[in-house]
Amino acid sequence: MYQKKLKEDIRCPLEYGLEIFGGKWKSRIICVLAAMDTLRYSEIRKEMCNITDAVLASTLKQLIADDIVCRKSYDEIPPRVEYSLTEKGKSIVPILYSICKWSGFFYKHVDESALTRCQKCDYYE
Repeated sequence: MYQKKLKEDIRCPLEYGLEIFGGKWKSRIICVLAAMDTLRYSEIRKEMCNITDAVLASTLKQLIADDIVCRKSYDEIPPRVEYSLTEKGKSIVPILYSICKWSGFFYKHVDESALTRCQKCDYYE
């Protein structure tokens, strides 16, 4: 696994938050799990549409390491693994909804076209 040469230099709580739920895929995965509660890997992949397996697996590992997502494996044949949000992960959802609402409001003022609404997000107006 890739290891950074320099230690992370986070000096601001905002930087920490953006490291945890920022980026292209982390917030989307959090929102999908918030809307659907518990999903298997293939179900998350289906909901995300255009994410590769490598990126999804890597992002899920990061979210698990940061205690945002819980991975529960069952001792069954065939093997079954389910993903859900932890309490820490659930606490991020209102922040993401606020960002979504803010973005929807101000994007309309910058560009006259409206953003397409996420299929699972009922918060965007």
